[in-house]
Amino acid sequence: MARIRISPVPLQPLLPLFHRLNREHFSGVLVCAGKPLTAVRWSDGRMSRTAGYYRRGPGVGEGRGSEIVLSRPVLEPLPQEATESTLCHEMIHAWVDLVQRRRESHGPLFRAQMAAINAAQSRFQVSVRHNYPIPVRPPRWVAVCSSCQRRTPCRRRTRHAACRSCCNQHHGGRWHPSCLLHYEPVE
Repeated sequence: MARIRISPVPLQPLLPLFHRLNREHFSGVLVCAGKPLTAVRWSDGRMSRTAGYYRRGPGVGEGRGSEIVLSRPVLEPLPQEATESTLCHEMIHAWVDLVQRRRESHGPLFRAQMAAINAAQSRFQVSVRHNYPIPVRPPRWVAVCSSCQRRTPCRRRTRHAACRSCCNQHHGGRWHPSCLLHYEPVE
């Protein structure tokens, strides 16, 4: 039987919010002929470690070459201001890339635009990093050193990983097969 997830608060459509923020903080430059220069969408529900991202490349964003994606799981339980702040943050990345034609992450152009937006309004604050509550996933595995039997919880298995402590102590810091980790599921 399929599980149906019912949202406590319906998510706001992003396009009207994108157009409003574009008019208010970007002088309308992120739209050409009524169409955003970048695709804007909610994630499919799997994006749970970050609130949003901007990316570009061939075949991205419905053929537009770039897109802004916001996380349903992270932003859904939060107030509207979190969605506005995250979307505005990603719009600054799009502005730096598509309008200013610069390759920078959170560089001087990004920070200047962020400061201007924060000074111009008080509804939300754009920041370089958010501090939204993100649920912590428990580890799925325990990595066990073949040599010292040290047990370390981890979320994923890594092929050919070795115990750093044993490699340092017994092999001059070089990887050695006697220190390989094996993985056991967490019970």
